[in-house]
Amino acid sequence: MSKKMSDDEIREIATKRVRARRGFYWNLTAYVVINLFLIGIWYFTSGPHSYFWPGWVLGGWGIGVIFNAIAAFGKEDMWSEREAVDKEVEKIKRRNA
Repeated sequence: MSKKMSDDEIREIATKRVRARRGFYWNLTAYVVINLFLIGIWYFTSGPHSYFWPGWVLGGWGIGVIFNAIAAFGKEDMWSEREAVDKEVEKIKRRNA
């Protein structure tokens, strides 16, 4: 059995989740803007038929963005079976109510 959480505990968890999601969106925005800038530098200095060096930044940082997205949106379902089961039980209860 899981214990009942107080309103303060629930608010703290919700606050952490909202901050994690906002952090992800800021990271994603920086990723897109900076990589577009780097692609522009590559295109106008080397040309489209040269070595695509921004790919290294896109790939490396992209892996970080993926892990950031998992941490912000999917961690509960991926890593905590109990929370995932509890969430699924609640869904089933709502559908059958």
